[in-house]
Amino acid sequence: MRHVRRRTVRRVTRLAAVGGLLLGGAMVTQAAMASEPGGTAAAPRSAAESVVTNPGTALVKKLGTSRTAGTWLDADGRPVVAVTDEETADTVRAAGAEAKVVSHSMNELKSATDTLRSAPKVPGTAWVMDYRTNQIVVQADSTVSATNWSQLTQTASGIGSFVRMERTTGEFTTRINGALPILSTGGRCSAGFNVTNGTNDFILTAGHCGPTGSTWFADNQAKQQVGQTVNSNFPGGDFSLVQYASGKAGAGADVVAIGNGNGVRITGTGDAAVGQRVFRSGSTSGLRDGEVTGLDATVNYPEGTVSGLIETTVCAEPGDSGGPMFSDGIALGVTSGGSGDCTTGGTTFFQPVTRALAQLGVQLIVAAPSDNAGASTSSADPAPSASSTQAGLSPGAASPGTTTPVTATGVSETLAARLTDPRNIGPGLLVIAGSMVALVATRYFRAEQDRKAYQRHYSATWG
Repeated sequence: MRHVRRRTVRRVTRLAAVGGLLLGGAMVTQAAMASEPGGTAAAPRSAAESVVTNPGTALVKKLGTSRTAGTWLDADGRPVVAVTDEETADTVRAAGAEAKVVSHSMNELKSATDTLRSAPKVPGTAWVMDYRTNQIVVQADSTVSATNWSQLTQTASGIGSFVRMERTTGEFTTRINGALPILSTGGRCSAGFNVTNGTNDFILTAGHCGPTGSTWFADNQAKQQVGQTVNSNFPGGDFSLVQYASGKAGAGADVVAIGNGNGVRITGTGDAAVGQRVFRSGSTSGLRDGEVTGLDATVNYPEGTVSGLIETTVCAEPGDSGGPMFSDGIALGVTSGGSGDCTTGGTTFFQPVTRALAQLGVQLIVAAPSDNAGASTSSADPAPSASSTQAGLSPGAASPGTTTPVTATGVSETLAARLTDPRNIGPGLLVIAGSMVALVATRYFRAEQDRKAYQRHYSATWG
């Protein structure tokens, strides 16, 4: 009976060891497959899928610049179109939008800005079309002298009474010093949005952050290199591309950080609308919100003039430059500059994302459609609508977008965490090693028992 029990134990041990080898091999194979980068985690979305933030824009384009003077969203999110005559107003109302009859057409407003642009440049000044009042607003910060202000006022008076002059507090400056911080010898900026050309991935950020060739790091010791600026536009525009040192953005490429370990999943691009509530994230002041007050703004920074910007009431501070502006998960702009701070408030200008993408020949990296359904959404921040338009949503009800944890990179893990991670091959290798030990042990014990049995038989034969 004792021999039978031993044979049974050896047989069970061998079967368990063989099973362990098979299980360990399967675990290693699964871990290797899991470690491969997912093919559906993020995907570039073409410009044709841009979200329409204001349907009134299509009406303005159809009716022409001689009969209209801009469009904006009212408090309920309905499009309002400025028109120059009642006949055009009836056409707008028939299309389902509200019409407001004004005195000056878009052609007149553009002519006024052309005159301002041709005048001698005065650093610290800016102008923007105010669609809602049918005026051109000219602003001058605290650095503009009384003499320059007087000359600028004379230029404005020659244009017409629809040019409004305003003095502002603070200074119009770029915000050097996505929302995560990136650092170079030129200062600190914020990462904007991740983009791709189909082969390599890049960070879209502000052009004034650094010229082509600037090297960026994620730490003050310059040990964690992020990448290098390969294309920069400033002044004129204010955008640049930082190519990742590794060539790829990695996990979480479709997410922008908003603080406290959270981020917003970016699902598409769009053009900002006057009256729209927007959100900005930056490495200095975090997540802030405000309203779009003007489009096609021109700012005369000390470094040069930038045109085509979005004017907002969102605050910003040094270091926020390049950070992303968005609403309901739709990428709208990257931070350029402005006046004031997040204590006293102020004006901040943004480079439109759609214009930068078109000039750079890249596409935004966004969540793949199959991933959107599984994104975690906070109760306070509803997920972006699947519709290709945001019309009908009141500006006050807008949210940053679908929230999700920010993927950390370069964070050290404990040995236990690595071994229990199903994506690692450690557990599978341990199972294989244990099974091999069990097989060797059973083989050794069997050989030892056979040797002793032979000794007993030999002794009995010669005894």
